Amino acid sequence: MAEGLLKIALADSNKGDCIVSSAGLGALVGQPPDTKACQLMMQKGIDISGYRACQINKEMIRKADLILVMESAHKTTIEAGEPSAKGKVFRMGEWGKFDVPDPYKQEMSAFEKSLNLIEQGVNLWMKKL
Repeated sequence: MAEGLLKIALADSNKGDCIVSSAGLGALVGQPPDTKACQLMMQKGIDISGYRACQINKEMIRKADLILVMESAHKTTIEAGEPSAKGKVFRMGEWGKFDVPDPYKQEMSAFEKSLNLIEQGVNLWMKKL
């Protein structure tokens, strides 16, 4: 959801030359997004159904200029595993001082809550980028 929203926001702000990709710390590699996430994003006109999960790796971390994570623990884990990440890993909710909970295997309301927080985070980040 975050990748889709951030890509649209960057394109709308004429910053569409940025490369946005998504990867997880515990990703189910090759799996599509949860159908609830797809439904919510389609309501916004964004099709994420073609996305497939991948695992973050050291090469991705080293190449990235900015890494946005959902939770503080993700930042800690990435920085501990790859020292070059320090200074470029931030929470999606950094500027609003919030984490975005993972709605995996939860009800639609959990996906709605996470999507709302991601939207807030994207909006705050767009003011900084």
